[in-house]
Amino acid sequence: MALAVAGCATTAPRIVLAPAPAVQARAETAAVATRNADAADDPAIWRNPRDPAASLIVATDKRAGLHVYGLGGPSRAFAPAGRVNNVDLRDMGAAGIIVAASDRNDPLSAKVALYRLDPATAQLTALATLPVGAGEAYGICLYRAGDQLFAFNVLKDGTIHQMALDLSGSVPTGRIVRTMKLATQSEGCVADERTHRLYVGEEDVGVWRFDARPDDAVTPVPVLAADGSRLIADVEGLALARIGEGDGGYLIVSSQGDNAYTVIRLRDDAYVGRFRVAAGVVGSTEETDGLEVMTGDFGPEFPAGMMVVQDGMNAPAAQNFKLVRWDDIAAVLHLPR
Repeated sequence: MALAVAGCATTAPRIVLAPAPAVQARAETAAVATRNADAADDPAIWRNPRDPAASLIVATDKRAGLHVYGLGGPSRAFAPAGRVNNVDLRDMGAAGIIVAASDRNDPLSAKVALYRLDPATAQLTALATLPVGAGEAYGICLYRAGDQLFAFNVLKDGTIHQMALDLSGSVPTGRIVRTMKLATQSEGCVADERTHRLYVGEEDVGVWRFDARPDDAVTPVPVLAADGSRLIADVEGLALARIGEGDGGYLIVSSQGDNAYTVIRLRDDAYVGRFRVAAGVVGSTEETDGLEVMTGDFGPEFPAGMMVVQDGMNAPAAQNFKLVRWDDIAAVLHLPR
């Protein structure tokens, strides 16, 4: 009987990893303060329109709070906040540069922590901590529609609450206007104001998109599965490389399972390619959680834009964030710049 069963066995198809050419990071931040732990997590970029080389990076130490860095080098400011996981920001004009972090200090009660970033001093001023609902806060991303700012709060179980933020008073307030759901653990998200699309990573499944407008459908549309070849679980950070008008550009996804980054064309959700960050002037990157991309001039070191990625293995120091030139990525994948 055993031989008969063995004879009927089938061989599973062999999955071949898609190629991932290497680029090198050009700079890195100082390590976060929390050592010997999975601590650094997610960055957000503020571009200084008057002096792009003086732009700032806000990044989480998910066991301690928020760092503010220049384009590499030491932390310029730190806001103690405990367990904050992901972070995003938007310049809201008269209301200032608003920074939002997913607050998971209470794993049973999700919150969003709001700050204002002073671009002159790099200091963060706490504004409010708003309740999001039952569950553990995990991912967060912001979406601006005119003068209205929304926060998409991704809970660990795949619930996604869309919160409308009111910044008109002395203390911001928020209300949940819509709820969406993915089946399993989710975290990374990013919203595109040009196309009104929200992209969310379901860690063991793949990338989905929703309509970001609060009065639209809540049904997810599949973008790319974690197929073991082009995208390898865990699916972690998501970022947009916006190029031109309309739907031009790319979605960059942390393919954490093989220390690579997957690129998807926004216009048609088509897979474009993958790349890695290898050791060079600074170290390589591995096990990336959060990442952010912004195209455009950031001064002579990053003339076409940058990708900032969390480095999960920065020994002998604690974890930190590496900075990669966008034109280096575009060159290895033959993308228009």
